[in-house]
Amino acid sequence: MDEERFIALALKNPVNVAIIDELARLALPDAWLVAGCLTQTVWNVLTGRPLHHGISDYDVFYFDADTSWEAEDAVIRKLHAGLGHLGVKVEIRNQGRVHLWYPDKHGLPYPPSMRSTDGIDRFLTENTQVGVRRIGDRYDVYAPHGFDDIAGLIARPNRTPNFSAAGYAVKAARWKAHWPELTVIAAE
Repeated sequence: MDEERFIALALKNPVNVAIIDELARLALPDAWLVAGCLTQTVWNVLTGRPLHHGISDYDVFYFDADTSWEAEDAVIRKLHAGLGHLGVKVEIRNQGRVHLWYPDKHGLPYPPSMRSTDGIDRFLTENTQVGVRRIGDRYDVYAPHGFDDIAGLIARPNRTPNFSAAGYAVKAARWKAHWPELTVIAAE
């Protein structure tokens, strides 16, 4: 699968399109729709399932040097106001402040990020290391491992300093329940 095919399949989900359009409209700094909602939409198209099947949430990353909770909360409220009509769970995180709370919440290291793609690089699985944003009338894609695992319905661990084998196992089991065709590469 190439980038053009990936975009065509991921954008079949109107929720993905609406979120990407809202991010472009608000001009949030370094804002991306990321992870499972993109990968899982493609899986749903490839396996003939409803577009929203198995998608638990839609993740948005942006990067702002203002690491205050108040600034992030203002962005969360603004996005929820603009996207509430979609009726889905949208998780919004300023990648500039994740290092402030992640170690306490997960007990794992999380060095400061310099951009949103740093957060994408730290996802538990390689197949979810993907982000899409709109710049003008074109789509920009970030996919450091390409699209082969997405196209092949493969879950592969991404060994970063914040990797959790237990977290990976839980995620892979949930996915396998929704997409039995999925091949799960062991975390060992």
